[in-house]
Amino acid sequence: MPVAPDPNQLHPLPDHPRVVLLKSLVRSDKIVVGDYTYYDDPQDATAFEHRNVLYSYGEEKLVIGAYCALAAGTTFVMSGGNHSTSGPSTFPFTIFGGEWAERTVDIALDIPSRGDTVVGNDVWFGHRSLVMPGVRIGDGAIVATGAVVTADVPPYAVVGGNPARPLKQRYPDEDVRRLLRAAWWHWPPELVTEHVRTIMAGTPEEVERIAEANGLLTG
Repeated sequence: MPVAPDPNQLHPLPDHPRVVLLKSLVRSDKIVVGDYTYYDDPQDATAFEHRNVLYSYGEEKLVIGAYCALAAGTTFVMSGGNHSTSGPSTFPFTIFGGEWAERTVDIALDIPSRGDTVVGNDVWFGHRSLVMPGVRIGDGAIVATGAVVTADVPPYAVVGGNPARPLKQRYPDEDVRRLLRAAWWHWPPELVTEHVRTIMAGTPEEVERIAEANGLLTG
């Protein structure tokens, strides 16, 4: 039996094709995904890159860390979906080409961008959560079902609602610092496997001690 699942296989659960590891799925150079991050969708999980990452027309990237869990319908809106609001009309004349494009391309190029959308590690997205362009979501955060994330989310925060607001912090500040220093998602798979029970059900202090004992503390 292998120590841990192969992070490069498409379907880590052969009997459940609704679950895919995204690292092995995505082909766009604008989407970067870490090991073991998965998407679960009973309709067609393999369509994630096209159905769940919208308007990826610009240079902005979607970066998702390792060990993230994305429930069905988790969607990322990229900056390419923005329309100009500099004048009376928000209609995107430029995209239809021809003389419309020739007369308006400079306006389209001046539409502000919020930059890359960056998701940390060990982030859990609830069913049909929506992430808007340029948002940064910290390690260990939880995005509640149906949340619309329009602003940055701190590490180990729980957010929900439309627009998403902080509901609580999963751990006190010192414990959050412990977990960020331990950064267990960067550990070798063998070490994760050895201490998987502590990672799932232990304390931040215990996780920190393991990282320290193995020379893996950061910061």
